[in-house]
Amino acid sequence: MENISLNLNRALGFISQEAIDSYKADAEKFNVALHEKTMRGNDYLGWVNLPSSITDEHIADVKATAQKLAAKKLDILVVVGIGGSYLGAKAVIDALSNNFQQFQKGDAPCVVFAGQNISEDYLAELRQLLAHKEYGIVVISKSGTTTEPALAFRVLKKDIETKYGKEEAVSRIIAVTDASKGALRQLATEEGYKTFVIPDDVGGRFSVLTPVGLIAIACAGFDITQLIQGAKDMEAQTSPEVKFEDNLAAQYAAVRNELYRNGKKIEILVNYNPKLHYFAEWWKQLYGESEGKEGKGIYPSSVDFSSDLHSMGQYIQEGERTLFETVLSIKNVKNTVLVPTDEANLDSLNFLAGKRVDEVNKMAELGTALAHVDGGVPNMQVEVPEINEYYLGQLIYFFEKACGISGYMLDVNPFDQPGVEAYKKNMFALLEKPGFEAETQKIKEKLK
Repeated sequence: MENISLNLNRALGFISQEAIDSYKADAEKFNVALHEKTMRGNDYLGWVNLPSSITDEHIADVKATAQKLAAKKLDILVVVGIGGSYLGAKAVIDALSNNFQQFQKGDAPCVVFAGQNISEDYLAELRQLLAHKEYGIVVISKSGTTTEPALAFRVLKKDIETKYGKEEAVSRIIAVTDASKGALRQLATEEGYKTFVIPDDVGGRFSVLTPVGLIAIACAGFDITQLIQGAKDMEAQTSPEVKFEDNLAAQYAAVRNELYRNGKKIEILVNYNPKLHYFAEWWKQLYGESEGKEGKGIYPSSVDFSSDLHSMGQYIQEGERTLFETVLSIKNVKNTVLVPTDEANLDSLNFLAGKRVDEVNKMAELGTALAHVDGGVPNMQVEVPEINEYYLGQLIYFFEKACGISGYMLDVNPFDQPGVEAYKKNMFALLEKPGFEAETQKIKEKLK
């Protein structure tokens, strides 16, 4: 079986192989530190050996739970969560789903999300939809008090109990939360919800291979065994025993840090398949929360090509030269569409007749990469054999391991996110939450 691969050729015109190799000692040291848990953030390194530690019994429990929900013939599964509690599942489900799944009726429910925003219109329109559908809920929160998901679940819990009655509603709700403490754990115990545990040593942005992601992915009808296997194989391929020259995660971490030190402050994750839009959103959280602190960090951005070539392409080609790109390149697509011949040829596309649309897409990808390199934008390519569960598992773990190594290269703690609390304090003060009286007074003075 093939593996994902990393092509650095279009970055080497901007940094030297010698410079990349100079990171070898640090990359190897930091990789060992991740496995031996000897550096900052070592309380949150449960993800490092997670793929290889997932038991068959755990997988069977997740699958059995998904099957019990499937037996209810659900139209919709609502996943309530924010940040890492929704982005990983959304990334995998979108990548594996039909682009027009919402218009099709299959064996698995359509997965939608709530609690990832505080939009009243979004929540109202979701409730209108659910009123006429068969549905269940997966609520994900370690504490149960994070504002966005807690607010959404409060509303949806009342709705589902009103629609089905308390007893049936309980059988349609799954809680993914702390093992022993927190508001959601208490509620789940009191109500009798089926529960899964968020490991204490796995942070949200690294949690897609825990029940945080696996429950929703399994309920959506996808093969979590293959997802985990892909991650497990990449765990082995990026272990400290693999030398720097052959270690994809170490190489990627080294190149992006050398580019950063050479003035490339923004990394753009590029895809040419719309199914990967939310994979890029997951990647942005992973790197943004991990590296953006202490006045440091590469800013993670993303584009969907070729769509965004008609909006962001101009800036990437000729704007400030602080950018580099990492391109997700999909080697094989699932479908075949041939360009037909048109007798009138008014669009002048007969030269493409008989070619696959994917060949046109691949040439757009190559042509864009060459143009951007000529325009001063370094380019790395991550080639993925195809979009399926196995290769998504590989891709997830590859980026996670590289993120840990890269964060240590930046000399930050890649596993905390202290800055996330700032907006919450202001929001609670503005809402006059009990206990925030001093902050409320202070912020009112500031707003005068």
